[in-house]
Amino acid sequence: MLADEYEFVIGGDPDRDTVDLAIVDTATGGVRAHLVSSADGMGYAHMLGWVRHHAPGRRVWALEGTGSFASGLADALARAGEDVVEVGGLKRIRGPKNDRLDAVRAARTALGREHQASPRARGLREAIRALTATREAVLVSRTKAINELKSLIVVAPEHLRATMRGLSLTKQLARIEAVGTVESATIEHRITVLTLQSITTRIRFLTRQLAELDPELFRLLRQHPAGPALLAQPGVGPVVAAQLLLSWSHPGRVRNEAAFASLAGVAPLEASSGQRTRHRLNRGGDRALNRALHTVAITRMRCHPETRAYEIKRTAEGKTHRDIRRCLKRTLARKLYRVMEAATRTNTLPATA
Repeated sequence: MLADEYEFVIGGDPDRDTVDLAIVDTATGGVRAHLVSSADGMGYAHMLGWVRHHAPGRRVWALEGTGSFASGLADALARAGEDVVEVGGLKRIRGPKNDRLDAVRAARTALGREHQASPRARGLREAIRALTATREAVLVSRTKAINELKSLIVVAPEHLRATMRGLSLTKQLARIEAVGTVESATIEHRITVLTLQSITTRIRFLTRQLAELDPELFRLLRQHPAGPALLAQPGVGPVVAAQLLLSWSHPGRVRNEAAFASLAGVAPLEASSGQRTRHRLNRGGDRALNRALHTVAITRMRCHPETRAYEIKRTAEGKTHRDIRRCLKRTLARKLYRVMEAATRTNTLPATA
């Protein structure tokens, strides 16, 4: 518990332009001081000086949103040698709400928790996160553009649609690019060709972007201490490996493999009552991490001999395909967590990574 290690907890509620801070005494739970400062370099320096004056003893910062609005403050605190923990879920608390109350809640929430999460690592992890987020946005935009193209082809005039019926996407794009303008064509024909060619240009551009981002993602993963070990696992490709590293972040953030499974939403939750003992599916947690484990599971069930043998065995025991997949995802969470932890112990990640 933080009260056993620190004299003060500084709760922080960050916004885009300002940060509200509240100093809470761990012995009494009382608020000693409150400050609102700007969320920039000068503001961070002012906050540090203010906290050193009002909380001169052992202290820890409890910040919400260290991956968004509080990222700059968390980075400045790390460089200054301050202890920082991350708190979440404050927005879901009912009752009176303002930035000052949220800062106090952040401190008291951290005080009431037995296990604290450190802020996510920056450096190499942040580079992987930025590239992964950009790649996902490009992929979504490309998929949307392809769907728009297919929908437009369906309702295009028959003499245009007939030239593209039954062709692959690559051939359809080439055929559309080759269509020329005809002065005597109807307005429907001209505008349909114009829109088809506009969407085709967009698809080509987004495809080139993906072709540039994918090799860069692979290079970043090869630089990460746990990257090569993850990529060597059956069913784990660059995109899945990137998501595993993003959710895990660094040694110590997730305390053990059970916590990692809970973070991924693959650890069943007990829902017992009275004389009945049962568990239910956990639909919470990091859904992107859950999706990554799901991808590994279905890939292994299709082409990994050991997993296929496991599936046959559990099927003979009466388990459904869905139940087997859930069990496999829980097993994968344990194994992949241990792979990342072991790899970073062997080749320690720098403190700023």
